[in-house]
This record gives sequence, structure tokens and C-alpha cells, in this order.
Amino acid sequence: MLIVHQYILIMAKITRKPAPRKAAVPKKKAKPVATKPKAPAKKSLKAMKPWTPAEVHEVFSRFRKANPEPKGELEHVNPFTLLVAVVLSAQATDAGVNKATRALFEVADTPQKMLDLGEERLRDYIKTIGLYRTKAKNVIALSAKLLSEFGGQVPRTRAEIESLPGAGRKTANVVLNMAFGEHTMAVDTHVFRVGNRTGLAPGKTPLEVELGLEKVIPAEFMLHAHHWLILHGRYTCLARKPRCEVCLINDLCRWPEKTV
Repeated sequence: MLIVHQYILIMAKITRKPAPRKAAVPKKKAKPVATKPKAPAKKSLKAMKPWTPAEVHEVFSRFRKANPEPKGELEHVNPFTLLVAVVLSAQATDAGVNKATRALFEVADTPQKMLDLGEERLRDYIKTIGLYRTKAKNVIALSAKLLSEFGGQVPRTRAEIESLPGAGRKTANVVLNMAFGEHTMAVDTHVFRVGNRTGLAPGKTPLEVELGLEKVIPAEFMLHAHHWLILHGRYTCLARKPRCEVCLINDLCRWPEKTV
């Protein structure tokens, strides 16, 4: 009986139908992630259509007609006070510098008078200007160097001016142009912006813009060119909201985002 019982169990296993397999559920396809369309790349400034000599001449002819004798806005009475004012103007506004130097230059308008005033009293005059402590040290040091090496006079070469404490290439260019009538191009933040935005002289550094402008601007305009460009950048070609609607050169400007 035991054998028969085992036989029945074995046969039952053999004849048992396997349980039907569940149909495989197809995997859901992942929904594509929505991506924002890429904004078209801005037109490279260096890819702008180059200005023709006739166009450059027209630009500066318009500037000259609108303002025949442009003036720098830093107040000064001689080459020394101009040099001091430009050194003080780094990372400061011309208006802020003028407010401080009006009283200063009444008591110290020569290197010797500046040394006699001394660093501590100089700081009191210019304390409303950013970085005034460092600038005071530089003004006293450059005054001493002018007396010891240049006979108390502002030198007339770029290399010599740049050797003075606190004076860089832009300072030298401003002094050479405004005090001595040299055809130099001082590139500040306004000139840098105008040179790049208009396509007149694209460049990644102030020096590149400076050399680019000197290359394209006709000699007849170079004496006043940097003033025209500074004033244009300061009052018309503004950094955030350029006033294209009143721009003298909007029809020639290469900026792809101009509003007229």
C-alpha cells in the first residue's frame, strides 16, 4: 500500500499543470523631460561688420559738430593737480573727486605744498573718496618723487608718469592728452564699453581697445577723441539702459541689441 501511495503522489506531480505565468507588464517609457529652448547665442562683438574709414570719420565728425571743444570733468589748475585728480579718481566719480579737491588744491597745488601738507592732513581732505588712505600715501609719495627726480615738474613721457606711485597707463594717457596735447587714448569704463558695444574697437582688455581706437580714428580727431567717447558713454551709451533713441550715431552703431 505504501508503494501504491508513493506512486500516486509521483504521478500527481507529473500530470499537474503548471500555474500560468503572469503576462509581463510592459515597462512604461520615461516621459521626455521638457527642456527650454536654448536662446540664440549673442552675436560676437568681434564678428560685427568692421567699420569703414568713411563711417569712422562720420562718427567723429558728428561728435565734433555737437561738441567742438569737449572738456574733461576733473577740475584742476595745472599739470600737477590734474595728475593728482586722476590718481584720486580711480574707482571714484569725477564729481566726488571734485568735491574733495576744490578745497585741497587751494592749499596744495604743487608737489612741495603737498609734502608740507602731509599725509595725515591730506587724508582729511580726501576722506570722502574711496580708498582714500592708500591714495593719500600715493599722492605724498609721487609728490616726493616729482621733487627728487623731475625738478618738481610732471614728466612728459608715458614711462616716466607710470613710474610715479598710483599712476598707471590710463593716468599717463589722460595727463599726456589734457596737459600736454598728446594724441593719446585713455580708456576708462565708458570708453571700454563704447568701443566694444559699437564695434569701433572690440577688445577684451583696455589696452586692446586703446590700440584698436588709435588704429581707426583719424589723426584730426585724436586730440579730443577720448573725451567724446567718455561723454558719449557717460550720458548716452549707458551701461544698463543705453539711450539709443537720442544717440548721434545710432544709424552706424553695430550693436545688435540697439533699440532703434
